[in-house]
Amino acid sequence: MNYPQVPLGDIADFVNGAAFKPDDWGDDGLPIIRIQNLTDSSKPFNYTRREVSEKLVVNPGDLLVSWSATLGVFQWNGPQGLLNQHIFRVLSDDALVDANYLRHALERALDDMERHLHGATMKHVNRGEFLGTKIPLPPLEEQRRIATILDKASNLCSRLASAVQLEEEFNASLFDKLIGDPVVNAKDFPRACLADLCASADDIKCGPFGTQLKQHEFRPKGVPLWGIKHVNRRFEVPTSEFLEEDTATRLSTYSLEPGDIVMTRKGTVGNCSVYPDRLPSGVMHSDLLRIRLDETRCLPSFAAYQLHHSTDIKRQIDLISGGAIMAGINVGRLKEVKIVLPGLDIQNEFESLSSRGSWLVWQKNQDVIRRSRELLQSLRGSFFLGSQSGQAKK
Repeated sequence: MNYPQVPLGDIADFVNGAAFKPDDWGDDGLPIIRIQNLTDSSKPFNYTRREVSEKLVVNPGDLLVSWSATLGVFQWNGPQGLLNQHIFRVLSDDALVDANYLRHALERALDDMERHLHGATMKHVNRGEFLGTKIPLPPLEEQRRIATILDKASNLCSRLASAVQLEEEFNASLFDKLIGDPVVNAKDFPRACLADLCASADDIKCGPFGTQLKQHEFRPKGVPLWGIKHVNRRFEVPTSEFLEEDTATRLSTYSLEPGDIVMTRKGTVGNCSVYPDRLPSGVMHSDLLRIRLDETRCLPSFAAYQLHHSTDIKRQIDLISGGAIMAGINVGRLKEVKIVLPGLDIQNEFESLSSRGSWLVWQKNQDVIRRSRELLQSLRGSFFLGSQSGQAKK
């Protein structure tokens, strides 16, 4: 059924927070609610006795929208506090719109606004465009029905994420019990450079440079060519770029085989994924690194877990990263990165005991979470299909 399309600004007042300066802070008074307090409840508050408009006083249950840097819709469940800048307090007209329905509509509106964010260094939503975003406005009873469906889907996503978080915490505890903190290395395990864990000097390799692989060589089918986004999505996203067999053979030194650890060297520097068994041999783009381990010495999934989670590895990656505009990893220096290397018996024990949350299963769980959130977005889209941003309707 087609319902009237109503601008957000017509059904709610969006009150912007105040700019509290360090001079306003003190040891007592009301807490200042900043974006970091919305995204992480463990973050401490700053306090102030500064007097502000009553509309800037946030109470438990209030709907808040962070519109700068980190975008999000939040139902405040903390103490009474004062609204900081870059956050809207949403004062809706209860006679027109259900609060839960509006919350989901705002989530959908922010998804749309992501496509045309403003700001060079700090992305932010334009107030006028946001308030001009139109959403369908069915009768209140239908709004409540839609909100109930979306709430159930949202709660399912949250429970799934919580379950995976528990698995990750279990894995971290297991790693600590079997191996310990790599920085301290209290069990005195040997440390090994990545280069020493490979059978060949070329097993740690950067992708081909632009002079070696031209875009005109890309094909719609053939040998798959992989890039940063595929590593970040754990190779669950299919590639649209392929190479002819002859080209792939010429670039065989840059091949990807099942079991290879693939690392990003630009953008999300140091992010890594194990190339899955289900995929055929492929070739990597120039922004990737391949680490092909000798599995008689080190299991790829064990090394990948350590590379991804260890603060010691992060410190080493940070030290070897360079570049004026975008950080990059030098292959020679990557070969010098050291991991803690217990015997294969302990590596296998870690894999066995963490089978529900091992690196490969962790990858799959993360993909399940991603897909569930995409389904939630799609479900929201089906209800708010007619929504139109302020910029889009101009």
